[in-house]
Amino acid sequence: MEADEVRDVASLARTFFTQSVLPHQERFAEQHRVDAFTWQEAGRLGLLLPSVPEDLGGGGGTFAHEAAVLWEQGRTGDDSLAYAIHSTIVPHYLVQFGTPEQQRLLPQLAAGELVGAIAMTEPDAGSDLKMIRTTARKAEDGWVLNGSKTFITNGSMAGVILVVARTGGPGSKGLSLFAVETKDLEGFSYGKPLRKIGQQGQDTRELFFDDVSLPVGALVGDEGAAFAYLMQQLPQERLAIAIGAVAQAELAVELAIERARQREAFGATLWDLPSVRHEVAACATDVLRTRTFLDHCIEEHGEGRLDSPLAAQIKLASTEMLSSVADRCLQVFGGYGYILDYPIARIFAGARVQRIYGGANEVMKEVIARAM
Repeated sequence: MEADEVRDVASLARTFFTQSVLPHQERFAEQHRVDAFTWQEAGRLGLLLPSVPEDLGGGGGTFAHEAAVLWEQGRTGDDSLAYAIHSTIVPHYLVQFGTPEQQRLLPQLAAGELVGAIAMTEPDAGSDLKMIRTTARKAEDGWVLNGSKTFITNGSMAGVILVVARTGGPGSKGLSLFAVETKDLEGFSYGKPLRKIGQQGQDTRELFFDDVSLPVGALVGDEGAAFAYLMQQLPQERLAIAIGAVAQAELAVELAIERARQREAFGATLWDLPSVRHEVAACATDVLRTRTFLDHCIEEHGEGRLDSPLAAQIKLASTEMLSSVADRCLQVFGGYGYILDYPIARIFAGARVQRIYGGANEVMKEVIARAM
């Protein structure tokens, strides 16, 4: 029964990305953000928050439903709608650790009426979250937030941002998590769109908090528990990155095969050249090998067995594989592969950051090594 539902979700997601997102990618890239009604359409179709319980406003499904949407987004070639941040990451902090008052935001997120973001990274704090300097000090009627964040996806569109801030001393135990609602929020601002190598359609900004007053109820869970919460949620985030990476790599191989069979050179098609078709065959093998590992990790996550080392391994393996496959498949296109009008160029450009966000791959290796 669930398998049928997952297939239906996948089919719906494929249609949505193909008809409602891909035709607008050039405009999204120019404005560095998708349209608000794109989020709302995804919400109307039931594609947002599919794994959040129904009684909290979500779809009531499992991570398999979430994975189906992530996969179809990657397979269609879209990287403008920051679906994973909004649907796979942000809501689950509120489900697991939020108060009933904070959980009232979930139906709005599911409808696409509210866009979600999470703000961890700072100019001097990336993968090492213990270096976070943004502070939240107690005030008579709540908290006062000061600091800045960078590389924040959905930065200007977000109606709710989960902000990690220091409420105590140095180290991980001094960090707390806050649900910051941005509408008419005095002291909150964001910078211009950051000029990135790829993923041009995503809304990526710096955020600034200047004596921002937050109510007592903005604190998510317990004071000083943010690092523990992040460690619990990061495996799902890294799995989501891996799903998109493998899906995009599969698309890259498909594009390379199509191009090689159409392009003529030296009196034949590129596909007739053993050097070309053998390289594409090697890419397809790399993708299948990683997809098999990915399927195992999705199954483990569904059974509650996906731990940090295994999540780090699939994130490491999938993103390294994507960068390699995208590079080799782009070569089949020659000079056209360097032109952003071609999907293979956008895949190549967007692949690079996946080895950085969600925890740099060097950190993934350390997570894996420590578990040995």
